[in-house]
Amino acid sequence: MRICIYEDRRTADLGPLTLTRPTADLLCGLGSLGEKQVRYFGAEVVGHLCRPVLADLLRARDPLSPVNDPAWLRSAPTLLVNARWLPPATPLAPPVRDLFARGPVLGVCDGEVAFALLDTRRLQALSPTTVDNCLDDWAQTLPAREAGGHAVRYPWDLIDHNPDQITRDFGAVCDPTDAGFHPAGFALVGPADRLFIHPSAKIDPMVVADTMGGPVWIGSGAVVTAFTRLEGPCAVGPGTHLLGAKVRAGTTLGPQCRIGGEVECSIVQGYANKYHDGFLGHSYVGEWVNLAAGTTTGDLRFDYQPITVRLNGVSVPTGRTKFGSVIGDHTRTGLGVLFDCGSVIGAFAGLLPTGRLAPREVPSFGRYGTDGLTAANDLDRLLDTAGVVMRRRAQELTPALLAVYRAIAGQTVAPRRSLTVASPGVRKTA
Repeated sequence: MRICIYEDRRTADLGPLTLTRPTADLLCGLGSLGEKQVRYFGAEVVGHLCRPVLADLLRARDPLSPVNDPAWLRSAPTLLVNARWLPPATPLAPPVRDLFARGPVLGVCDGEVAFALLDTRRLQALSPTTVDNCLDDWAQTLPAREAGGHAVRYPWDLIDHNPDQITRDFGAVCDPTDAGFHPAGFALVGPADRLFIHPSAKIDPMVVADTMGGPVWIGSGAVVTAFTRLEGPCAVGPGTHLLGAKVRAGTTLGPQCRIGGEVECSIVQGYANKYHDGFLGHSYVGEWVNLAAGTTTGDLRFDYQPITVRLNGVSVPTGRTKFGSVIGDHTRTGLGVLFDCGSVIGAFAGLLPTGRLAPREVPSFGRYGTDGLTAANDLDRLLDTAGVVMRRRAQELTPALLAVYRAIAGQTVAPRRSLTVASPGVRKTA
């Protein structure tokens, strides 16, 4: 089976996380949305239909994967898969897969198209710019079946589903006869078959894992220092260091993070620093973020009312009483920065302490401090710093990724100007 993972118009509602990466790269549970989709369909060939700004990034990452390739797309019947779809836990059985060969069909989830099996004739008009119109047409003309799973519409959907996805993924990827290893001095509360520690992980004495509420998964090369407590379900990515941290249920930490303090029901995409004390709750943090000592996110209103978030200039009710912050890639905070619940912080933002809550909306490449919200005018220096930060984790700021960063700097000029001009006490810098 071959699939093509596509992005639709609602990708923008997952910003700022999707500014700098394909939607399918977003984490939920032990892996990305794309990994779950490939596993569900048992796909042997995977193509992509994405925003043009990300095409070269995907090609550089996997030269054998077709990206925005009309010739490949139209050369054979193809299963289009919505990048925002969180598929069911159980992979599609071969007898059910065989049903697809009988003709075009849509899979529908939560009132949205989750996937579409199409013949070559219907694929002729498909491109990154026409995908939404094509989907609207197919929804009116093709037979539909219930796809199951969930449609991810906003960042808080990923946070909501994360605890259950950790548990499901643990069952899918961990051999129940092999629970890794249990080092001396490691304290386990709860069932041993819910704990997996990769043999290459380094675990100090006086570390506690509580599996009463769900599994605890620790990846290869992870380092967990003394006085860390892990509450399942939670996942610690490869090479991530936990420094006396309190990691509470529902948390996924991606690769190569440095985490201290308290983290509750949050997703950290990877390569992020939160070395020191401070609370991160019900939040999604992108890559290469640095949260300085004492940086804290609120995730509950003092009056216990549902939280509203501003996304792309529009107020969106979350319908939730607990939601923290969404923080884009390469954002940095100073000591003691305080985020109110429902904050959306763009990519490459910088926030300094002011003794009061930071704005709940800070644009990409924006600055916040005693002068209020300002716009950065030092793009080259920011990108140079990004390169330095990435090399510290043995990663490179590739030409393809650099092009993405420069492109989003141009795309986000308008929201940056509107927010900085509207902010009181603003000193114009761009």
